[in-house]
Amino acid sequence: MAADPMAAGDDGWAWFDRGEPPLVLQMADRALGEAFARCFRGDDGDAVLAYLRAVTMERALGPGTPDAQLRHLEGQRQMVAHILHLVERGRAGG
Repeated sequence: MAADPMAAGDDGWAWFDRGEPPLVLQMADRALGEAFARCFRGDDGDAVLAYLRAVTMERALGPGTPDAQLRHLEGQRQMVAHILHLVERGRAGG
């Protein structure tokens, strides 16, 4: 019989705690922003960022769009906004 996940004070979330987070999650905010700025520098970086904006932020869906598709696009928009924020912060040096 499988062990009860709620036994011994386990609230069901213990499987998330797998020790140290990956190195990228341990990076200081400034270092991470600088890494994103380096990754997206130059004409190629600008072209990729423009493409990401076009297919997410500048995309409009019609009134009959299913809820799941709206949620999916909103998740994409949030990720692109986060990337843009990190790039901007890295380029500003902070």
